[in-house]
Parts: sequence; C-alpha cells; structure tokens
Amino acid sequence: MKMSKPKGFEKPAGVRDYLPRAVKKLRKIEHDVLHCMSRWGYQQMITPTLEYYDTVGVASSTSDQKLYKLLNNRGQALVLRSEMTAPVARVVSSLLKDEPLPLRLSYHANVFRAIEEEAGREAEFFQTGVELVGDDSPEADAEVVALAIASLQAAGVKSFKIAMGHVGFLDGLFQEAVPNLPEAQEELKSHLLGRDYVAFRDTLRRLDLTDAQKNELYGLLRLRGGKEICGQALELSSHPLARASIEHLCKVWEVLVSYGVSEHVLIDLTMVGDFSYYTGMTFEGYASELGFPVCSGGRYDNLLQQFGRAVPSTGFSLKTNRILDGVTGMPEEEELPVLIQYDAQRRTEGLAEAARLRSEGHMVVTRLAAGPEDLKTVKRLDPERVLADGGQYGEIYTFVSFVSEHG
Repeated sequence: MKMSKPKGFEKPAGVRDYLPRAVKKLRKIEHDVLHCMSRWGYQQMITPTLEYYDTVGVASSTSDQKLYKLLNNRGQALVLRSEMTAPVARVVSSLLKDEPLPLRLSYHANVFRAIEEEAGREAEFFQTGVELVGDDSPEADAEVVALAIASLQAAGVKSFKIAMGHVGFLDGLFQEAVPNLPEAQEELKSHLLGRDYVAFRDTLRRLDLTDAQKNELYGLLRLRGGKEICGQALELSSHPLARASIEHLCKVWEVLVSYGVSEHVLIDLTMVGDFSYYTGMTFEGYASELGFPVCSGGRYDNLLQQFGRAVPSTGFSLKTNRILDGVTGMPEEEELPVLIQYDAQRRTEGLAEAARLRSEGHMVVTRLAAGPEDLKTVKRLDPERVLADGGQYGEIYTFVSFVSEHG
C-alpha cells in the first residue's frame, strides 16, 4: 500500500507542539520541582537522547516493541532513551564509579516510547525524577517517597495519593500459592498491572488450585489501606520472602509517619511496578483530578549489575507533561511585556531604557516607529483587563523626536 506524503503542517502520531503559554507552565513545573529536589541534596545530571541498544536499551526493560531503534553510520543499533533510570545507572557505573556513596542525582528529560497510533498515547513525554544510589535501607525508600510528595506539591498538585506496594511480597505470595506455574504467575501479575481484577478472579477460577490457594490469592485483593494492611498481609502468607518484604514496608511506613506525610500514602499490595527491574518497594502517585499516575518509582537493586556495578538503588519520576495537562492547582501568571518604541534619532536612548528594565527582571520588547501613525497607544490597565481587551503590553514607553513627551 502506497503511503501518502504528509502535509507540511502534519507531525507523527504521539508527538506534540508546545505553544508558548504551555512551555512557560512546563518550565515552571520543571524549575520548581528541580529546586525542591536540590534542597534535599539531589544534583541534576543530563544524559544523551541516544543510547546503545545493547546497553541501555536492553537494561531499560522497556519491551522491544516500545523502543525507537535506529542504526548509526557504522551499523550499530541505537535507541532513543525510553526512560531515565537505565541511563543514570550507566553513568553511575562508569563516570561516577569513584564517587562516595550514597549518590543523590536528579534529572529532567524527554523520553520516547513507540506506541500504537490508534491508542491515543504519547510517544514523547517529559520526566523529572531522582535516583538514590547506594542505600538499601527502609530510610532510603521512605526518603524517595517523601521527596515525591514534596515534588508533587512543588509542581502545584494539591490533592493526591501515593499507593505503595512491594514486589517481593507478590513474588513470595505467588511462589507459595501458585508454585511451579510461572506462566500462571505472569498472567495473574499482568491482570494486577492492568488493574483488571475481574480477569484476575477469572484466571484463578480456571487454574487447578486448592480452595486454600485460591482463598490466599483472593485475599490479596483486599490488601489496600493504611498501616493495618501490614498485619493482614503477615496473616495471609507465611512465605519467608513475602514476610520479609512486608516487614521492610512496615519500616518504610514508620519513617513516613516521622516525615509527617503518611496521610498522603496508602499501602496497596496488589500493585505491580510497570518495569521488570523493580526488586522491592514500588509506588505510584495519583492526582485527584486525573485517572492515571502522575509519578511512579521504586527500588531496583539489580539494575546496576548489568553495567558491572552491584549497588542498590531506589528512585522515582514525575510525569511532568501529565501534570501540565491535567492538574489545575497551579495558578497561571500572565506577564505582559513592556513595549519600548523609538525613532531613529532616539534609538540609543530607547534601547538603553530597554536594557535597564531587563536588568531589573522585566520582559521587554522594542520596535522602531517611523512616524506618529506607528505609535502604540499607552494602556495602563491591570493584566487581566489588558488580556480581556486583546492588549499585548502591560506598559508602553515612547522615545521619539516627533512627540513632545513620552511615557
């Protein structure tokens, strides 16, 4: 089938243009969140948009179908980065290998994932996040959850909940309840990942399990709530991995109570991290205005081994453009520029005034007026009224020789 040539104004599916007002809001979110992260001791780093497929591409755990692949002029397979944790792991294992641990690193970047065109999802989006490398304690896990809460607040998200689970609990529970059935375990996990509890129950009914095994897995669906869920989970499973995971999660909860942020957190042991490299605590943040996560994270203690450095790590990322699109809590401030208009005789004077105002932090535009008919009328109205009237400028300063006075 012959493909039609795209029109000049068309762009590929899943990518978008950000107009000035949206960019201003996006940059404010980015700036405020990175500033918040820096106050917690996280230093910003930048990694390349392009990575090798055989290193970062494979380590990212993004499925091959979702990777944008291309070849360089040597025939080597490259990928557009699909997330930021694997690139950071590469840098930590090489350029930062001699730095003392723990490392606290932050980033803001665009990432790319190939999507079905009819799915309506984004192929390019923005993430702002952190990685805490070299600390496997409950304190470290609690720190990144508490920082995620502070970062959401810095981004202007007013109402949200963090759902926190543990990969080890699910692994232990499935090993106990569905032993030697790896395909059934993966099917059940995929239903949990998609929040399809009807399909989860249907799969359980179809499996050849004892009533005790089925009841144990049905009980999993009730494990959502506060600190009391830890006790209920310990009663549900006697598997050593499941119990050790819950005990770790209980300690994380205790630290979050000390941070004073536990009101924002609930324990959800049905939650499955969407990347296979997660090994411990995982979490997702949901804004009340939106039906999908605005942040996600967790522990990934085995990822750095793929780059030759066995170091435990934990972290999270905000889905910055989702916050931009869907969260209304952040006020939008519209700053109108000052206009400096001048004629050729007083150009130097006008441009000097423009430089002075810019040095004070004002936004200034300039224009040459050839005669009285080119002059813009002074409008000294508040910004909301100027916008409503279609005005472009907050104030106008006139430097011309053909009028006797200027504003």
